[in-house]
Amino acid sequence: MPSLKSLRLRINSVKSTRKITQAMKMVAAAKLRRAQSQAEAARPYADRMERMLASLGASVVGSPDAPKLLVGTGADKVHLLVVVTAERGLCGGFNTNVGRFARAQVRALEAEGKTVKIITVGRKGAVYLKRDFASRFVMEFSFANKKRIGYEDASEVSAKISEMLDAGAFDVCTLIYNRFKNVISQTSVGQQLIPTPLPEVKAESGALYEFEPTEEEILARLLPQNLAIQIYRALLDNAAGFYGSQMTAMDNATRNAGDMINKLTLNYNRTRQANITRELIEIISGAEAL
Repeated sequence: MPSLKSLRLRINSVKSTRKITQAMKMVAAAKLRRAQSQAEAARPYADRMERMLASLGASVVGSPDAPKLLVGTGADKVHLLVVVTAERGLCGGFNTNVGRFARAQVRALEAEGKTVKIITVGRKGAVYLKRDFASRFVMEFSFANKKRIGYEDASEVSAKISEMLDAGAFDVCTLIYNRFKNVISQTSVGQQLIPTPLPEVKAESGALYEFEPTEEEILARLLPQNLAIQIYRALLDNAAGFYGSQMTAMDNATRNAGDMINKLTLNYNRTRQANITRELIEIISGAEAL
């Protein structure tokens, strides 16, 4: 049976832990509001950009002068996976889920005979994937020292992807991240960036449009911007999902700490009562012996 001193120390330790988890929950809740509003505000622009490129790119997709960001290299041999995770842990299964999704994608592609290269954004993704796929790594991005993710950070990642595409280092690029739904729900998804997906655009009136400058010139300017925008949206979704998962995880940890404190307190009281009872019995027995 543990001593009263060890139980007191254990109770105080758990109480200190509960204070920390409560504080982390409050901080995550405060940051979640801002991150969620940013993620939701970025989606309409990114979706509209995709639709506009679908309409504009459909007319030049078969042209020999079509930009590489639109049509890729024409091959399907080398796949580049850009995996976005959080910089920190203590957020439940947030990082693990996207890591497992990326790992499944790598194994599926390699089973088809494809060559896979990996770029990670966030330290947790690099740590998780390096256990099995260290040889596939191309580059690691980390923004742990930045208080707020900005568009320039996404532009840094997109610039590296464009550089690799111009060098012919890959054929297909896919972005893997946790898409934010609500505070308790994030879904791991894979979004193809290159070649740019072109959903079918329904003709409304059969009208023909002339562009000035040409479609190729317009796309040459819009496609790099769209690449950065899609990555920026993923970074914002990732930030919102991280704070939502962290808030939920810290709330659960606080509840568990409270339950543990109650159990330890009950055990402490029982042990204390048993010690008192034993001492009384010893006193009474000693008195009767006299």
